[in-house]
Amino acid sequence: MKKNLMGLALMVGLGLTSFAASAEDGAYKGSWYALPGISYNWSDSDLNAKDDVGGFIRAGKEISQNWDVQFGGSYASVDGNTTGKYKQTLLGVDALYMFSRQKLRPFLLVGLGYANNKLDYAVAGGSKDSVMGNVGAGVQYLVTENIGLQADLRSVWSEANIGGDGKTVGNTVLNLGAIFRFDAPAQAPVVLVEQVTQPIAVEPVVETPAPVVVAEPVKQACKPNVETITIQSEALFDFDNTVVKGKNNKVLDEIAAKIKEHDDVEFILVTGHADIIGTDAYNQKLSERRADAVKKYLATHGIKDVRIKSVGKGESEQVVDCKGVKGNKQIIECLAPNRRVVVDATHKQEEGCSAN
Repeated sequence: MKKNLMGLALMVGLGLTSFAASAEDGAYKGSWYALPGISYNWSDSDLNAKDDVGGFIRAGKEISQNWDVQFGGSYASVDGNTTGKYKQTLLGVDALYMFSRQKLRPFLLVGLGYANNKLDYAVAGGSKDSVMGNVGAGVQYLVTENIGLQADLRSVWSEANIGGDGKTVGNTVLNLGAIFRFDAPAQAPVVLVEQVTQPIAVEPVVETPAPVVVAEPVKQACKPNVETITIQSEALFDFDNTVVKGKNNKVLDEIAAKIKEHDDVEFILVTGHADIIGTDAYNQKLSERRADAVKKYLATHGIKDVRIKSVGKGESEQVVDCKGVKGNKQIIECLAPNRRVVVDATHKQEEGCSAN
């Protein structure tokens, strides 16, 4: 059992790494995925077998913000230390606790299932069917929205027929696989851009009727002229990302050029908004980081000598609620208008106006 204990120690370390890497949650998408891959098996010392590679194939489902389920099977055939082969076939279901829904997704796992251990070299050995249990830790990484990688290290317990008796053995298994997601929602290509300019409201000048005292001129009270541009987030950011698409983003370049046409712009406020998918804390951080990314982009792409500030409002200001919409993909598409970045450009007040 020494190799199995080494595996457990490695899993504890990987589990601690998972906790450290899970500072924030991402959005749960509810996708199905296929997971084929290869494994390296460290055999229990009681089996008197060598270590070697095997293969597996599983199907997975994102069932909630923090949980995945994977089910499938694996097979390994290794040489005995004397003659013959040790073969292990596993079928089971694993529950994965996901610490994040970002591109990097650490997790812990626990599973149950069926095992067949066959030793054709042991005296009074042979085939043995039993219940299988396993625990482990691992990480997923999404290379794109539909393709990713998964690695996990687990200890697998089952029974083998050794010396004519059923004996519990524990193998340590390192799995490396590719993730193929089937129904991850496509990003909406529509860019919602609107411009709203608030007109200057001028209050009437009231003349002082006193015939002797000369009244000082009364300044007009003016509201600031604010130009508002709303951009849908999918035009600026990739899936679960806060980095502006491309070194030259067409939408933001057009906004920068428009602002540069007006030399009376003195202040720009960039506000990020998120939808209601995911936790409040995640959505708040996401909106703040996206607003800050747009602020930095404008500041370094031709907008100079203008004060720029960024804020995030998370999911506090929804423009659509999508009540009655069913299906995860349909809800995500319906909520697209809520995922937005708003740029407010404030122009200088006209001379003779006073703050209102």
